[in-house]
Amino acid sequence: MLLLLVGFSQAQTLNQKLQTAVSHLQQDAQSTYASISLTVLDAKTGEVVFSANPNMGLAPASTLKTVTTITAMNLLGADYRFKTTLAGSTGGSLSADGTWNGNIIINGGDDPTLGSFRWEETKESFVLHQFVEGLKKAGIRKINGSIIATGVNHPPQGWIWQDMGNYYGAFPNNLCWRENSYDILLRTTQVDKPVAMAGTIPSMPYLQFINELITGSTGTGDNAYATLPVNSNKVFLQGTYAIDQVKGKIAAALPDPAYEAARRLKDTLESAGITVSGNAASETMLNTAKSKVDIALGKIFATHYSPPLKKVIYWLNQKSINLYAEQILLAMADSLKTTDYPSVTRNYWKAHGIDVNSLNIVDGSGLSPGNRVTTMTMAKILQTAKKETWFPDFYESLPVYNNMHMKSGTINNTLAYAGYQTYNGRELCFSIIVNNYNGSTSGIKRKMFSVLDELKTPSPPLGGIGER
Repeated sequence: MLLLLVGFSQAQTLNQKLQTAVSHLQQDAQSTYASISLTVLDAKTGEVVFSANPNMGLAPASTLKTVTTITAMNLLGADYRFKTTLAGSTGGSLSADGTWNGNIIINGGDDPTLGSFRWEETKESFVLHQFVEGLKKAGIRKINGSIIATGVNHPPQGWIWQDMGNYYGAFPNNLCWRENSYDILLRTTQVDKPVAMAGTIPSMPYLQFINELITGSTGTGDNAYATLPVNSNKVFLQGTYAIDQVKGKIAAALPDPAYEAARRLKDTLESAGITVSGNAASETMLNTAKSKVDIALGKIFATHYSPPLKKVIYWLNQKSINLYAEQILLAMADSLKTTDYPSVTRNYWKAHGIDVNSLNIVDGSGLSPGNRVTTMTMAKILQTAKKETWFPDFYESLPVYNNMHMKSGTINNTLAYAGYQTYNGRELCFSIIVNNYNGSTSGIKRKMFSVLDELKTPSPPLGGIGER
């Protein structure tokens, strides 16, 4: 008798296969003390395809960026551009000899891309040239005043000390510059001996470095941290840096990006032959000194626009840039004239039927370990994006992991993924979060990918196999 064998996995429904896969993950030794949640929805209808602990509030890590970017695309619009203006102070005037009597103001507009290397039109050299040319076109040959940049730091709630000061923990500011970061050059010595500082790029003469870095043994990697108290010029370098590290640098956060932008413009103006009698300063410096200086905007000399939001979110999600997410949250809050930044996201989704208790967030990037979001809420928000005209831009902003378009998220003992997948022609969206796993991240990642593999269209069975 000839029997036609069909693989059991082919006969199972998607729900059954996911249940089996999640059960295996829950029973794994790495999950002994872990909290695991998975929600899978039909991306067109919102129907629940599968759920396991869908209403458990968990730290989403950087998958929260999908919520922030979708909210921004709805509130600000895909073609929204950040604006930075160069202007004279209100009391300023231009003399017949080309002397501007007054301050020159760089007025921040929350733009995370100002001075960024990611686009030609945002690079330092392009922006500085645009500003210098704007002043030259106005007939300015000399400035009898200062170069002042308006913009103050807005440290997000819940960020931890060890993150603040590193490039990924750069504070959002109304005026960003070079993605609010710079490089610290390092030179290893001998194992267990101090790591030497070899300078910074660009030069940071106004920062004080307290270097406690130790040279680590071969293979231990980069465990160096630059920590930075809020509104301080003291940078603490701590941790270890392996002797075999070849890059020889770490990226750190600017304490006052507005000041760095003003300083760079002043230097560029003087190199272009436009003398400046005053100093470079930031709004933070003026506030600290309680200085009453005219920073109100008068005549506009130049206006710089960022790339459209749909292009900004590409890099935000592809490279998981915390600063971009926080700046977008700042821009949304400024557009609504509120300083309660997380409430912008929560209030928007409350108005669209989401229980805000399932979206308990304190920042926009997911860097804070205090965020708590359910996978059901995250999947629902992903599902709403599917019908929007800008969805292709959002979809393309998601990185590809495990041959799936999805955003990842990693913080201490947390790993998460959120994205889209097609199963037998059915479009799905999903969110999976594991908190408090033990063991290696690579190990739990492999096991989570095994669960997500069930969302992929199964290969067709190999015909009949004869058996007597």
